[in-house]
Amino acid sequence: MKAFKAYDIRGVWGKDLNPQIAYKIGNFVPKVFGVNQVLIGRDIRLSSDEIFQQLSDGLMDAGADVIDAGLSTTPMIYWGTGKFNIEFSIMITASHNSSEYNGMKFSGSNVTPIGYDNGLNTLEKLITDSAPQIKSEKGKLEKLDFKDQYFDFLNSYKPNCTNLKIAIDCSNGMSALFTKRLFGENPIYINDKMDGTFPGHDPNPLEIDNQKQIKECVTSNKCDIGVIYDGDADRVMFIDEKGKFVSPDLIIALLAKYFFEDRGERGTVVQDIRTSKSVGDYLKKYDTELVIWKVGRAFGATKLKEVNGIYGGELAGHYYFRDFYYSDSGLLASVLVLNIVSKLKLEGVKFSQVMDAISTYANTGEVNFIINEKQEAMDAVLEYFKDNNDNYKFFDFDGYRLEFTNWWFNIRPSNTEPYLRFLAEAESEELLESKTRIIYGILSKYE
Repeated sequence: MKAFKAYDIRGVWGKDLNPQIAYKIGNFVPKVFGVNQVLIGRDIRLSSDEIFQQLSDGLMDAGADVIDAGLSTTPMIYWGTGKFNIEFSIMITASHNSSEYNGMKFSGSNVTPIGYDNGLNTLEKLITDSAPQIKSEKGKLEKLDFKDQYFDFLNSYKPNCTNLKIAIDCSNGMSALFTKRLFGENPIYINDKMDGTFPGHDPNPLEIDNQKQIKECVTSNKCDIGVIYDGDADRVMFIDEKGKFVSPDLIIALLAKYFFEDRGERGTVVQDIRTSKSVGDYLKKYDTELVIWKVGRAFGATKLKEVNGIYGGELAGHYYFRDFYYSDSGLLASVLVLNIVSKLKLEGVKFSQVMDAISTYANTGEVNFIINEKQEAMDAVLEYFKDNNDNYKFFDFDGYRLEFTNWWFNIRPSNTEPYLRFLAEAESEELLESKTRIIYGILSKYE
C-alpha cells in the first residue's frame, strides 16, 4: 500500500489513505502489537478528526481502550507515552506535507519508534488480506489532557532570552499550542494560528519557498534569530540575523555548548549519515564519541537509546534527547538553542558568527535526482571512487558515505520520496565543484 513508509503511514487523504484503511489500522493494532491501550493525538489537518474517529472505532471494536489526547504536537505524544507509561501511541499527522496529506506516527512502550521493519509491514499485510475482528467486549474511550504538564516540562528548560529579538514562524501548525506560553509576547510571530489548510505556506521548513516569510521578518525587523517549525513540531530550523538559513545538521555542534559546557556532561552524540564533517571536527574539543547512523526517527532515536547517547540530530532538523525519552522535539531544541544564542549575545557574539566558526567546509546541500535505477546509479558512483582512491572511510548503511582526506559525499535513496539524494563537502569550492562534476556526470546516465 502506497501510504506505508519506512517510518510511518502517510499519504493523500481519500486516495492513499481513507476511512476504511484508518479503521482497519486501528482494528489490527492490538493484534500486531499485543496492546490493550492506545494513546492518540492529532494535528489540525482537516481530515484528522475523521481519522481519529475511524482509528478509535477500529481499536475499540478490537477490544482496546483509547486515550484521546486531543490536539497535540507529535513530541507531546512521545512525552506522554513515556511519562504515563502507556504501552502504545499513535499521532495523527502528515508532519511537513501539504494539507491534502495525512497519516500516523507510531510508538511502542518506552516510546520505542515503530517503523516498517518492526510492525508496520505486518500491519500492512493484515489490512490487505484480512477482515476486521469485532469483539463482543468493546474497548472504552477516555480523554487525557496533559498539555499543562507537557508545558511545565518544556518550561523547566526555558531560557532567559529577553535580550534577544526573535522571529517565530509556526507554519500554521501545532507548535502554536505552546510557543506564546513558552516565549511570551515579545517575539514577532507569523503564521501562529493553527490552520489545517496551511494558508501561510506549506509546513516544510526545508523548502526555500517556505523560508521566505521568516527570512524577511528577521531582516526587516533586525532580529537576532529566526525560528521556524514544521507542521507537527517535531522539527525546527533557524535563520541567522543576516536572514541566512542555518543548515540543521550544524545545530548538532551548537547544542554541545549547552550539554558539554553548561551542564558539563560527557558522552555520545548521534548524527545521521548526511551530517557535515564540521560537526565532528567541532565536537572533538569536547572529548565526545560521535556515532554516525541512518536517517529517520525509527533509526536515530533507537540508536541514541542503544548507545545511551546524550543527544543527536539530523540534517532534516530532528533533534533527539536522552532527557526526552530518546525522542525528538522541535520546541525543546528551540528552547536550548535560544538559551545558547542569548548567552552568546551577552558575550558580544552573533548567531551567524558562531555558526560560521562551526561550518568550515564548502557544501552542496542535499540535491535530489529522479532516477529509477537507484541502486545501479549508486553503485556506479561508488565503484568509480573506490577504483580511483586507496585511502578512504566507507559507510554502507542508508546508501553510501565515502570520506576522503579533504572531501566526502553521501548518496542514498529516499525512504519517503521518489528521489536519489546526494550531498558532498570539500575543503574548497574548487575541489567540491570538480568532484561533483564527476558524480553528476555518472548520475546523468541513469536519469
